[in-house]
Amino acid sequence: MKPPKPDSTRGRGGLLRLVRGFRRDLLSALPERFYRAWMAEYRNPLIHSFVCNDPGLVKLILQERPDDFPKSDRLREGLAPLLGESIFVTNGEQWKHQRRIIDPAFEGGRLRESFPAIWSAADATLARLTEGEIDIEPEASHAAADVIFRALFSLPIEHEIASRVFRAFRAHQDAQPIVNLAALVPLPRWLPRPHSARTRRTAAEIRGLIESLVAQRMAAIEAGTAPNDLATKIMTTPDPHTGHCFSASEMVDQVAIFFLAGHETSASTLGWALWLLATNPEWQERVAAEGRALPGEFSAISTLKVTRAVFREALRLYPPVPMMVREATRPEIFRERRVPKGAQLVLSPWHLHRHERLWQRPDDFDPGRWKTPEGKASARDAFIPFSAGQRVCPGAGFAMLEGVVMLARIVAAFRLSPGRVPPVPVARLTVRGRDGILIRLERREDNE
Repeated sequence: MKPPKPDSTRGRGGLLRLVRGFRRDLLSALPERFYRAWMAEYRNPLIHSFVCNDPGLVKLILQERPDDFPKSDRLREGLAPLLGESIFVTNGEQWKHQRRIIDPAFEGGRLRESFPAIWSAADATLARLTEGEIDIEPEASHAAADVIFRALFSLPIEHEIASRVFRAFRAHQDAQPIVNLAALVPLPRWLPRPHSARTRRTAAEIRGLIESLVAQRMAAIEAGTAPNDLATKIMTTPDPHTGHCFSASEMVDQVAIFFLAGHETSASTLGWALWLLATNPEWQERVAAEGRALPGEFSAISTLKVTRAVFREALRLYPPVPMMVREATRPEIFRERRVPKGAQLVLSPWHLHRHERLWQRPDDFDPGRWKTPEGKASARDAFIPFSAGQRVCPGAGFAMLEGVVMLARIVAAFRLSPGRVPPVPVARLTVRGRDGILIRLERREDNE
């Protein structure tokens, strides 16, 4: 069974139609030709954007000249209520200051220290899952939220504040898409923003809860009783250039994006990976075999070669953040077209990862492609689930570790089969199933 794509619209024109399409779903609002085009231009009185699928342009924007193409300030319009001045939306010296503090927390050695949190969250997930047909998305979200709270604050999701944050974030998911319309279209003030009041309300609730967690941790640090987890590491690491640590308000901003990136994106990929295995029994059994042989030791992670390939293929087919937006700070010439200063440059992992001129059988689920010369070449040019260059996600290694361990352990414990209705991907906060992702679970016998 081929993994599904949204039903792309053909020939849709006009600003209001485009706006309505974006509100329904960003992915299906864009035309089918984007899976073949190297570059596409949108231009009318309110929009001047370029979708860049040419790997050379992607490399130029993200890796070769990233300071010339900062994140668009419009990105803040929809995300500021929750993320404030977090590393996800800042640019320039402010962003560099934040990365100098955050990066050390996610260095290779810290992954080993975070492994017990991931393993414990997987134990809790296996105890919670039940047999029968279920929507796997809420379960994946629960598991990912448990991981991030254990790794950040040494708290299981059952902790009162952690569970309240999780519930508030579920409400926020439908209120504010991460690829928000304001980032792509300079909307006039008279045009209503979708769910703006609800977005502010849920964001304020989440930030209030995070403020209490940060205050408690700062007090524990001062008292010398704080656990050695990611939150303590980040809050006690000074910027080597200035000697300053994050203030309480700055830390709230960063925790908000850690939870968003470490929860929603991980949950999205895990849900799709489980569905892909449900529809591909041969790959499922290979992953199950690796999971059954996995001891609870960080050193054994290197044995999960098939599971890692499956998770990478899920990231390719269903990148959790389907689009990124940058802004041209000066006039450019891209593929013999004039790109004016201020133009929005849209980089789309969703289209790049399924591009018909870059991948063999781009819509097929084939984890084996990651071992072929063609697959490796495509990955170098057209695989950016965590972005690339200096703004690559600092938690990419953590996300891969979490995803691979969770996937191997769930599949080792349960046999998966597809639900009654195939999922249809839509861009909400991340790439999710329009009506969930239905999977049937059957607990495996211990001796399987």
